[in-house]
Amino acid sequence: MVEVWLPYGETEVCARIPARSFLGTIEPREKPGASNPRAEVERALREPLGTGPLREMAGPGKKVAVVVDDATSPAPTSLMVPPILDELGLAGVKDGDITVVFACGMGRPVGPAEMGEVLGEGVLGRVRAVSHDAGSGDLVDLGETSFGTRVYVNRMLAEADLRVLTGVVGLHPCAGYGGGRESVLPGVSGLRTIQRNGRMCLDPEARPGVLEGNRVHGEMVEALGLARVGFALNVVLNSRREVAEAFAGDPNRVFQEGVRLVDEVCKVPVGRRADIAVVSPGGNPLDLDLYRASVGVDHALNAVKRRGVVVLVAECPGGYGPEAFRDWAARYKDLGDMEKELRRRFAPEGLMAHRLRAASERTTIILVSALPDYYAVNTFNLRTARAVNDALRDAFEAAGRNAEVWAMPRGNVTLPILEASK
Repeated sequence: MVEVWLPYGETEVCARIPARSFLGTIEPREKPGASNPRAEVERALREPLGTGPLREMAGPGKKVAVVVDDATSPAPTSLMVPPILDELGLAGVKDGDITVVFACGMGRPVGPAEMGEVLGEGVLGRVRAVSHDAGSGDLVDLGETSFGTRVYVNRMLAEADLRVLTGVVGLHPCAGYGGGRESVLPGVSGLRTIQRNGRMCLDPEARPGVLEGNRVHGEMVEALGLARVGFALNVVLNSRREVAEAFAGDPNRVFQEGVRLVDEVCKVPVGRRADIAVVSPGGNPLDLDLYRASVGVDHALNAVKRRGVVVLVAECPGGYGPEAFRDWAARYKDLGDMEKELRRRFAPEGLMAHRLRAASERTTIILVSALPDYYAVNTFNLRTARAVNDALRDAFEAAGRNAEVWAMPRGNVTLPILEASK
């Protein structure tokens, strides 16, 4: 037997896999975290890509909008914003002329207490901070993309003299990668704009790690251009959620460099698909609920055969996650009906419910978690097991005793890539 330890909440569980069946583990290439993350961010600001320094782009009297991720993001915003404020201060920009805009997309607003936690000590008292509301009427029409979408964005961003984006470049379920242009669309865009763009998430090319032919990404880039964003500061995190590297300067250059590093870390070539994939999202907070943990299933589909088995090892102490995620899964049992409704009324929770339902129709998914069986089985169409080795026993019964197995200990940050030559 081969023992593979898988993150599970704050602990680990041991999967015992027959040696004759075990193909190996699929894991991200580890990138060390910066020894001094703040210094790494400051280095990036001193060495901008494709632009001059931020302090040379700003000036006295200029109104500046700094877009930051919302409270659910892993972005180290408290590390990024103070050095940006320092740069703006050196340019003569007064704190009163700076507005921090929380890019909430269609998500819930960020409360005052959360704002303080995200921005870090002392920042909230210096500058104005607002939480973007996609349903607000206080939006500005920037024009239309080549896909026919009107781009409405937050007025604070549109009317600023200088626009600065911050965030994390990482794998994204349908935009290929998050970060960069994501801060504009969906981050600070209006509801109609987000929903129009979101419908493209049902395209076959709208998947993790893919940019070519991905219309979701293409329109996001166009929205970025319409917003005339001058500067971006993005980071890439390693599997321990530490800052691996920071990039600053032209938003498109910053995004490209981030994608390069994410590919280097997260994309892992595999020789063939297995009959069974045992997947952990990576422990807390990635397996906090089924909504987050389902990303690992999406990635694992690259490594498991059609009609194979995915064993998802995710504690899910937060249950299924957003109520809307459960509602979509409960209301639409037919995948086609769910897709039609998503095209009519896009919602991120509906998209993730659609992805999980599609995965459960392509493979058998056995969930090992604290989630009540009622929701796992009746709502999300999953099978359950009390322990990982019980799930493996069931998986071999379904796939056959000669089934081959891949293990993915950090599924949410690992993207298997099937080698074309194999």
